Amino acid sequence: MDTARKFKPKTILLWQKVSEYPEARRIVKMFPEADVQVIKHQRKPHFLDMSPAKALLAGKRILMIGETSSFVGHFDGQLGSNVRCCPYYKLVPASNGCPYYCTYCYLAYVYRKFSPFIKININYDTMFKQIRKTLSSSLRIISFNMGEMLDSLALDHITNLTTMLAPFFSGLSNAYLMLLTKSNNIYNLLSLEPNEHTIVSWSLNPQYVIEQYELGAASLDERIEAAKLCQEHGWRIRFRIDPGILYPDWQAGYADLIRKALTVTSPENITLGMLRLLPGHLRLATQAYGNRAQELSNYSFVRGASDSKLRYPTNRRIEFYSFLIDTIRSFDRKVSINLCRESPEVWNVFKERCEPKKCNCVVW
Repeated sequence: MDTARKFKPKTILLWQKVSEYPEARRIVKMFPEADVQVIKHQRKPHFLDMSPAKALLAGKRILMIGETSSFVGHFDGQLGSNVRCCPYYKLVPASNGCPYYCTYCYLAYVYRKFSPFIKININYDTMFKQIRKTLSSSLRIISFNMGEMLDSLALDHITNLTTMLAPFFSGLSNAYLMLLTKSNNIYNLLSLEPNEHTIVSWSLNPQYVIEQYELGAASLDERIEAAKLCQEHGWRIRFRIDPGILYPDWQAGYADLIRKALTVTSPENITLGMLRLLPGHLRLATQAYGNRAQELSNYSFVRGASDSKLRYPTNRRIEFYSFLIDTIRSFDRKVSINLCRESPEVWNVFKERCEPKKCNCVVW
């Protein structure tokens, strides 16, 4: 069951500069039982001087309210010589993580030392200015991905970001907002007038994987139902089956996922990816999550990708993608399918079955 709407921070770190802002006061008022601490610096507070694993878990219940000077960042698609990806812009109004306990989450490893908390940047005027500035310097269609550094909807009932951003993007001719979530927190979206310039995507995995590695996130049925309701309301929807994780009888789990999803929805794209881990991540995850993380290492990972991440061996990835593509095509002959951040040897196998420019994170 999705726990996001029950999120209650134990501690709120309130940056001194924004402590009297109406938006900051509104959010603080939502959590009367939280320990509110006004801080002078937005970096790691002294009392979080603990092991990275303990900080990871403690940070799931620490909310920082502050500002950022960089809401928009450009990803050029370059991940070295042998990993393919599409370029897009990252949109980061909230950062560092989310209330879910996903064992494999790379953000937990990236932010382990200096930002083990959830941060909401409330200087929204700056965000809109940076989006407009980005658009003014380009004549091309631009995708703003709000799912790279955060779950787009998990805390939307607190931030109300979709109520600001979706109407804003509806008035733009060459910009698209890309949302990605493991949540069923769609109440704001269902209250808005849908538009073609906002696309909602769900990260899907079999229920077994969700229960083992995505604690706190919405169940598979909850995610599919949320996608169904959003599509019926008029929103464009997509699915991202990523990270694919091998486990005994994984074929049955992923076949059940695809059957459930494609019998009640018609996504415009399905992007497939497999588990990718930074070296050292398993050690941190095992210290934080114990046996659940250790089970991820039951299969041998290989090095060699230019993004420095560990992956399943090539033959296992080809087996996984072949099975999923065959299963998807048994339900939907037209939906575009793409692979996420894969190597040339894998792409070459699927070059006739996938469309490299039709990816979850971009508009084509």
